[in-house]
Amino acid sequence: MSLIQVGAVAPNFSVKDNNDKPLSLSDFKGKKVLLSWHPIAWTPVCTDQMRALENNWDKFESMNTVALGFSVDPTPCKKVWAVALGLKNLRIPSDFWPHGKVARDYGIFMEEEGMSQRVNIIIDEKGIVQWVKVYPLSELPDINEVIQVLSTM
Repeated sequence: MSLIQVGAVAPNFSVKDNNDKPLSLSDFKGKKVLLSWHPIAWTPVCTDQMRALENNWDKFESMNTVALGFSVDPTPCKKVWAVALGLKNLRIPSDFWPHGKVARDYGIFMEEEGMSQRVNIIIDEKGIVQWVKVYPLSELPDINEVIQVLSTM
């Protein structure tokens, strides 16, 4: 499957977050949603990416935006990692089973590596993809760029 395109209807999903609570894209109708995909928990760049989302939580809230830190790591792993990172607000959903299904639906699953690419996807209040950016695996996404894009929507 190819990378999801701007203007596409964002595929709905039903997964569990780091607290083992169900989470679906449809839960956030009327809000913008940032799907911030990181390849794998416990790595330095992924850690910085999740901390940037947590540190800007209030800014996202003020922009009617829900940020979600997605990866294919299993829920128990994400739970412990969220505690280790001191996440208070950010939900970090697990796309573990069926393994990478959501990442596949968005065209960002890397079959050989068994994980997602590093990608930010912004979905508007009506469920339409408005922005997609793929980053090199070793590159920390620029949170200020993401906030700038959200501020123009």
